[in-house]
Amino acid sequence: MNYLHKAIFKTACILCCAFCIGQFNSRLQAQPFKQEILQFQKSDSIVMPPKGQIVFAGSSSFTRWKDVAMYFPGYPIINRGFGGASLVDLIYYVDEAIIKYQPSQVFIYCGENDMADVDTVSPATVLDRFKILHTILLNKLPRSTKIIFVSLKPSVARWHLESKFLEANKLIQAYIGTQKNIQYLDVHSFMLDENKMVLQDIFIADKLHMNSKGYLIWQKQFVPYLTIPK
Repeated sequence: MNYLHKAIFKTACILCCAFCIGQFNSRLQAQPFKQEILQFQKSDSIVMPPKGQIVFAGSSSFTRWKDVAMYFPGYPIINRGFGGASLVDLIYYVDEAIIKYQPSQVFIYCGENDMADVDTVSPATVLDRFKILHTILLNKLPRSTKIIFVSLKPSVARWHLESKFLEANKLIQAYIGTQKNIQYLDVHSFMLDENKMVLQDIFIADKLHMNSKGYLIWQKQFVPYLTIPK
Protein backbone atom coordinates (compact mmCIF):
# COMPACT_ATOMS: atom_id res chain seq x y z
CA MET A 1 0.00 0.00 0.00
CA ASN A 2 1.58 3.32 -1.05
CA TYR A 3 1.64 6.57 0.95
CA LEU A 4 -1.58 7.96 -0.53
CA HIS A 5 -3.52 4.75 0.12
CA LYS A 6 -2.22 4.67 3.70
CA ALA A 7 -3.24 8.28 4.25
CA ILE A 8 -6.70 7.67 2.84
CA PHE A 9 -7.22 4.54 4.90
CA LYS A 10 -6.01 6.19 8.12
CA THR A 11 -8.22 9.22 7.56
CA ALA A 12 -11.19 7.02 6.74
CA CYS A 13 -10.80 5.20 10.04
CA ILE A 14 -10.52 8.45 12.00
CA LEU A 15 -13.63 9.87 10.38
CA CYS A 16 -15.59 6.57 10.69
CA CYS A 17 -16.59 6.78 7.05
CA ALA A 18 -19.83 5.13 6.01
CA PHE A 19 -18.78 3.71 2.68
CA CYS A 20 -17.34 0.27 2.13
CA ILE A 21 -13.53 0.20 1.84
CA GLY A 22 -13.75 -2.84 -0.44
CA GLN A 23 -15.87 -0.93 -2.98
CA PHE A 24 -13.52 2.03 -2.64
CA ASN A 25 -10.44 -0.02 -3.46
CA SER A 26 -12.20 -1.82 -6.33
CA ARG A 27 -12.96 1.48 -8.05
CA LEU A 28 -9.41 2.72 -7.54
CA GLN A 29 -7.97 -0.39 -9.13
CA ALA A 30 -10.09 0.22 -12.24
CA GLN A 31 -8.61 3.74 -12.65
CA PRO A 32 -11.38 4.81 -15.08
CA PHE A 33 -9.84 8.25 -15.75
CA LYS A 34 -6.20 7.31 -16.09
CA GLN A 35 -5.94 8.55 -19.69
CA GLU A 36 -7.24 11.98 -18.77
CA ILE A 37 -4.73 12.22 -15.93
CA LEU A 38 -1.96 11.19 -18.30
CA GLN A 39 -3.05 13.96 -20.64
CA PHE A 40 -2.73 16.48 -17.79
CA GLN A 41 0.77 15.19 -17.15
CA LYS A 42 1.67 15.47 -20.82
CA SER A 43 0.43 19.06 -20.93
CA ASP A 44 2.41 19.91 -17.80
CA SER A 45 5.54 18.38 -19.26
CA ILE A 46 5.31 20.88 -22.12
CA VAL A 47 4.46 23.92 -20.01
CA MET A 48 4.23 23.54 -16.24
CA PRO A 49 1.92 26.18 -14.74
CA PRO A 50 3.53 28.35 -12.06
CA LYS A 51 2.66 27.62 -8.46
CA GLY A 52 0.03 29.72 -6.73
CA GLN A 53 -2.60 29.72 -9.44
CA ILE A 54 -6.28 28.75 -9.15
CA VAL A 55 -7.26 25.11 -9.67
CA PHE A 56 -10.73 23.97 -10.68
CA ALA A 57 -10.93 20.25 -9.83
CA GLY A 58 -13.72 17.71 -9.95
CA SER A 59 -16.19 16.21 -12.37
CA SER A 60 -17.63 16.93 -15.80
CA SER A 61 -19.24 20.29 -15.02
CA PHE A 62 -15.64 21.51 -14.83
CA THR A 63 -14.34 19.16 -17.52
CA ARG A 64 -16.76 20.61 -20.08
CA TRP A 65 -16.00 24.21 -19.13
CA LYS A 66 -13.41 24.37 -21.89
CA ASP A 67 -13.56 28.15 -22.24
CA VAL A 68 -13.44 28.87 -18.52
CA ALA A 69 -10.68 31.44 -19.02
CA MET A 70 -13.05 33.52 -21.14
CA TYR A 71 -15.46 33.79 -18.20
CA PHE A 72 -12.78 34.94 -15.76
CA PRO A 73 -10.27 37.16 -17.60
CA GLY A 74 -7.29 38.07 -15.47
CA TYR A 75 -7.56 35.02 -13.23
CA PRO A 76 -4.94 32.25 -13.77
CA ILE A 77 -7.16 29.18 -13.76
CA ILE A 78 -5.94 25.62 -14.24
CA ASN A 79 -8.90 23.42 -15.16
CA ARG A 80 -8.38 19.90 -13.87
CA GLY A 81 -11.90 18.54 -14.05
CA PHE A 82 -11.91 15.02 -15.46
CA GLY A 83 -14.66 12.84 -16.88
CA GLY A 84 -17.54 11.89 -14.62
CA ALA A 85 -15.34 11.82 -11.55
CA SER A 86 -16.68 10.95 -8.13
CA LEU A 87 -15.11 12.08 -4.87
CA VAL A 88 -13.44 8.67 -4.71
CA ASP A 89 -11.71 9.40 -8.02
CA LEU A 90 -10.69 12.89 -6.96
CA ILE A 91 -9.23 11.53 -3.73
CA TYR A 92 -7.25 8.97 -5.71
CA TYR A 93 -5.89 11.56 -8.15
CA VAL A 94 -5.59 14.41 -5.68
CA ASP A 95 -1.83 14.72 -6.19
CA GLU A 96 -2.10 14.86 -9.98
CA ALA A 97 -5.19 17.08 -10.13
CA ILE A 98 -4.55 19.49 -7.27
CA ILE A 99 -1.51 19.10 -5.00
CA LYS A 100 1.22 19.28 -7.65
CA TYR A 101 0.12 22.80 -8.62
CA GLN A 102 0.36 24.19 -5.06
CA PRO A 103 -2.57 26.49 -5.83
CA SER A 104 -3.59 29.63 -3.96
CA GLN A 105 -7.24 28.59 -4.37
CA VAL A 106 -8.97 25.29 -5.10
CA PHE A 107 -12.54 25.19 -6.41
CA ILE A 108 -14.07 21.72 -6.06
CA TYR A 109 -17.11 20.51 -7.91
CA CYS A 110 -17.64 16.85 -7.11
CA GLY A 111 -20.09 14.52 -5.35
CA GLU A 112 -22.97 14.53 -7.79
CA ASN A 113 -21.75 11.40 -9.54
CA ASP A 114 -21.25 9.58 -6.24
CA MET A 115 -24.99 9.46 -5.65
CA ALA A 116 -25.97 9.12 -9.30
CA ASP A 117 -23.80 6.06 -9.98
CA VAL A 118 -24.36 4.05 -6.80
CA ASP A 119 -27.86 3.70 -5.35
CA THR A 120 -26.50 2.89 -1.92
CA VAL A 121 -24.48 6.10 -1.62
CA SER A 122 -26.26 8.49 0.72
CA PRO A 123 -25.74 12.22 1.33
CA ALA A 124 -23.93 11.24 4.54
CA THR A 125 -21.53 9.11 2.51
CA VAL A 126 -20.81 12.05 0.22
CA LEU A 127 -20.05 14.17 3.28
CA ASP A 128 -17.67 11.53 4.62
CA ARG A 129 -15.87 11.31 1.29
CA PHE A 130 -15.57 15.08 1.14
CA LYS A 131 -14.12 15.10 4.66
CA ILE A 132 -11.40 12.72 3.46
CA LEU A 133 -10.58 14.95 0.50
CA HIS A 134 -10.56 18.04 2.71
CA THR A 135 -8.26 16.39 5.24
CA ILE A 136 -5.79 15.42 2.53
CA LEU A 137 -5.81 18.97 1.17
CA LEU A 138 -5.19 20.36 4.66
CA ASN A 139 -2.25 18.02 5.13
CA LYS A 140 -0.67 18.56 1.71
CA LEU A 141 -1.30 22.21 0.90
CA PRO A 142 -0.12 25.36 2.72
CA ARG A 143 -2.50 26.60 5.41
CA SER A 144 -2.97 29.79 3.39
CA THR A 145 -4.64 27.89 0.53
CA LYS A 146 -8.30 28.81 0.12
CA ILE A 147 -10.67 25.91 -0.62
CA ILE A 148 -14.08 26.50 -2.13
CA PHE A 149 -16.67 23.75 -2.42
CA VAL A 150 -19.20 24.37 -5.18
CA SER A 151 -22.64 23.06 -4.24
CA LEU A 152 -24.09 20.12 -6.13
CA LYS A 153 -26.19 21.49 -8.96
CA PRO A 154 -29.74 20.53 -9.93
CA SER A 155 -30.47 19.23 -13.42
CA VAL A 156 -33.37 17.97 -15.48
CA ALA A 157 -31.78 14.55 -15.97
CA ARG A 158 -31.18 14.04 -12.25
CA TRP A 159 -34.18 15.83 -10.84
CA HIS A 160 -35.22 12.54 -9.20
CA LEU A 161 -32.12 12.94 -7.02
CA GLU A 162 -32.89 16.52 -6.05
CA SER A 163 -33.74 15.76 -2.43
CA LYS A 164 -30.47 13.84 -2.03
CA PHE A 165 -28.47 16.66 -3.57
CA LEU A 166 -30.12 19.19 -1.26
CA GLU A 167 -29.34 17.04 1.77
CA ALA A 168 -25.72 16.55 0.71
CA ASN A 169 -25.33 20.28 0.16
CA LYS A 170 -26.83 20.97 3.60
CA LEU A 171 -24.48 18.52 5.32
CA ILE A 172 -21.38 19.78 3.56
CA GLN A 173 -22.29 23.42 4.17
CA ALA A 174 -22.73 22.71 7.87
CA TYR A 175 -19.35 20.94 8.02
CA ILE A 176 -17.63 23.78 6.19
CA GLY A 177 -19.09 26.18 8.74
CA THR A 178 -16.92 24.50 11.39
CA GLN A 179 -13.69 24.77 9.39
CA LYS A 180 -11.16 27.48 8.53
CA ASN A 181 -9.99 28.62 5.08
CA ILE A 182 -12.81 26.84 3.29
CA GLN A 183 -16.02 28.28 1.86
CA TYR A 184 -19.29 26.95 0.53
CA LEU A 185 -20.31 28.39 -2.84
CA ASP A 186 -24.01 28.04 -3.62
CA VAL A 187 -24.87 27.62 -7.29
CA HIS A 188 -27.81 25.30 -6.72
CA SER A 189 -30.42 27.86 -5.69
CA PHE A 190 -29.55 30.13 -8.63
CA MET A 191 -30.34 27.33 -11.09
CA LEU A 192 -33.98 27.12 -9.92
CA ASP A 193 -36.95 29.21 -10.97
CA GLU A 194 -39.39 31.05 -8.69
CA ASN A 195 -41.23 27.77 -8.08
CA LYS A 196 -38.04 26.00 -6.97
CA MET A 197 -38.00 23.95 -10.17
CA VAL A 198 -34.81 23.53 -12.18
CA LEU A 199 -34.43 25.92 -15.09
CA GLN A 200 -35.00 24.11 -18.38
CA ASP A 201 -32.97 26.21 -20.80
CA ILE A 202 -29.53 26.08 -19.18
CA PHE A 203 -28.59 22.56 -20.28
CA ILE A 204 -27.38 20.90 -23.45
CA ALA A 205 -29.36 18.06 -25.06
CA ASP A 206 -28.50 15.51 -22.37
CA LYS A 207 -30.31 17.68 -19.78
CA LEU A 208 -27.40 17.10 -17.40
CA HIS A 209 -24.51 19.26 -18.52
CA MET A 210 -24.78 23.01 -18.83
CA ASN A 211 -24.78 25.26 -21.87
CA SER A 212 -23.43 28.81 -21.90
CA LYS A 213 -26.51 30.10 -20.02
CA GLY A 214 -25.76 27.72 -17.19
CA TYR A 215 -22.12 28.71 -17.04
CA LEU A 216 -23.08 32.39 -16.99
CA ILE A 217 -24.99 31.64 -13.78
CA TRP A 218 -21.88 30.00 -12.36
CA GLN A 219 -19.70 32.87 -13.50
CA LYS A 220 -21.78 35.38 -11.56
CA GLN A 221 -21.60 33.29 -8.38
CA PHE A 222 -17.90 32.45 -8.70
CA VAL A 223 -16.57 35.99 -9.16
CA PRO A 224 -16.92 37.13 -5.50
CA TYR A 225 -14.88 34.10 -4.39
CA LEU A 226 -12.00 34.46 -6.83
CA THR A 227 -8.83 36.27 -5.85
CA ILE A 228 -5.91 37.16 -8.06
CA PRO A 229 -2.75 35.52 -6.66
CA LYS A 230 -0.11 37.90 -5.33
